[in-house]
Amino acid sequence: MDAKRVKQILSSSAEIEVKYNGASVWIDKLNEDGRTATVHLRGPLEERSEVEIGELTEL
Repeated sequence: MDAKRVKQILSSSAEIEVKYNGASVWIDKLNEDGRTATVHLRGPLEERSEVEIGELTEL
């Protein structure tokens, strides 16, 4: 995924499924470096992680 698509997903009102290492995640924000994003797993765990946006995939 690229930074432009991450921004589109963040501004969309639709629920767009994104995966990171096979796990379904929510994108919280695109980080200032433009190469990483803060995400958290869908579900009860709200643990946030910084990941390379190139490792995110859209279904």
